[in-house]
Amino acid sequence: MFDLLLTNATLPDGRTGMSIGCKDGKITAIERDIPSKAATIIDAQGFLIAPPFVDPHFHMDATLSLGTPRMNTSGTLLEGIALWGELKTVQSVDDIIARALRYCDLAVSMGIGAIRSHVDICDDSLTGVDALLEVRKQVAPYLDLQLVAFPQDGVLRDPTAHENLIRALDRGVEIVGGIPHFERTMEDGAKSVRLLCELAADRGLRVDMHCDETDDPMSRHVETLAAETTRLGLQDRVAGSHLTSMHSMDNYYVSKLIPLMAEAELHAIPNPLINIMLQGRHDSYPKRRGQTRVGELRDAGINVGFGSDCVMDPWYSLGKADMLDVAFMGLHVGQLSSRDDMRWCFDAVTVNSAKAMGLEGYGIEVGCDASFNLLQANDPIEAIRLRANRLAVVRKGAVIAETPVLQSNLNLSGRPDAVQPASYAPKTLD
Repeated sequence: MFDLLLTNATLPDGRTGMSIGCKDGKITAIERDIPSKAATIIDAQGFLIAPPFVDPHFHMDATLSLGTPRMNTSGTLLEGIALWGELKTVQSVDDIIARALRYCDLAVSMGIGAIRSHVDICDDSLTGVDALLEVRKQVAPYLDLQLVAFPQDGVLRDPTAHENLIRALDRGVEIVGGIPHFERTMEDGAKSVRLLCELAADRGLRVDMHCDETDDPMSRHVETLAAETTRLGLQDRVAGSHLTSMHSMDNYYVSKLIPLMAEAELHAIPNPLINIMLQGRHDSYPKRRGQTRVGELRDAGINVGFGSDCVMDPWYSLGKADMLDVAFMGLHVGQLSSRDDMRWCFDAVTVNSAKAMGLEGYGIEVGCDASFNLLQANDPIEAIRLRANRLAVVRKGAVIAETPVLQSNLNLSGRPDAVQPASYAPKTLD
C-alpha cells in the first residue's frame, strides 16, 4: 500500500507509461506497472514527471520590493545597488518576512523545491538576516532555503562587513558569500577572496561568491577563487556566481582559466535573465550579451546551474518564479540549440543546480525524497518550449499545489474544437 501512486508518467530519460510509488515521503518503486493500491492515485496522462526546480541564486531580502523607495531608471547594476542601499534604510524585519513569504508561496506553486538566497550583511542591525532566518524556519515543511552571508558593499570596502558576516554565520547563515569585483582595487578583491575562503574552510562551510559580475575582461577574481579552493581543499563546495566578465575575456586567457576552474571543481551559476538585462549597458553596437561561457564551462566538465537572481526588485522589474523562463533565456543567449543542449538546459534548472547546492535525497530514483513536479509536457525540451504548466507539485509524498490542464476551447466551424499545447509537437524528433 502506497501513500501516493502516480501512473502513466513520462520520465526525463524518455521512459513512458511509468508508475511511481511513494511511501513515508520517499520514492519506493518506479516500474512500468504497479498495482493501483494507494491512498492517493494520480493519473499523469502521459505527461512529464521531473524533480523539483532548484534556484541556486536569489536575493530574497529584496524580492517584490519594486518601486520602494523608487524605480531603477537607468536599469544598471550600479544604480540597483545604490537603490538597494536606500531600501535597506526604510524596510523592517516584518516587511522582509511578508514579502519573502509571498515569494516562497509563488515559488512553490511554480514547482521550485529549493532556493539558495544571498542576504546582505552590510547592515549593522542584520535586519535581512533576522528576517530570512525566520522565513527559513517557516517554509521548511515545503521549501528548502539556504542562506548566503553576502557583503553587498564589499567585505573590505565596508568598515563593519567582516564583523557582520561573522555575526550572521554565528546566527545560523550557512554559506560564505563575497563580491570581490566591488572592492576598491583588484588587489583588495583578491584579498577578499582569500579571506572569505579561509573563513569558510575554518568553519567547514560552503562558499558562493558573486564573482566578476561586470563587463570588464580584466576582472579575473574567479582565477583567485579557483586557486584558493584548491589550496584549502574546498573542492566541490565552492560556487562562482554570474562570471559575466568571462563573456568579454581574451580567448587565450580563458583557455587557461577554465581548466583551473575544472581542477578546483567549482560550480558555475549564471543568471540568464539578469545577466542579459544588466550587462552591456555601456555598449552601443555591437552590444555584448553578458552571459558567461556556458557551453564551454559545461564541456570542460564544470557543473553549471542556472539561477533566477531577482524578481521585481531594484535590479529586475519582471519575473514570476519560473525556472523554465530562466532555462529558456539561457538556451537562447547561449545558442544552446541542439536537442542535447536543450535537454541539458532543463538539467541546469534541476539536477545541476541541486548538485551545486549539495541537496540530499534529490531526484527521481528509488530511495529519493518523493518530491517532484507533474508538468504539462511530453519531455524536457517541450517543458522549456512551453514553459509548461505545473499540474501537480509534490513534496515528500504530499500534493502541495495543483493547476488544471491548460486547454483552449475553440469555436471554429469545421475545425478542432480544442487546443492543448503539449499535443501539438511531433513525437519522433530524435
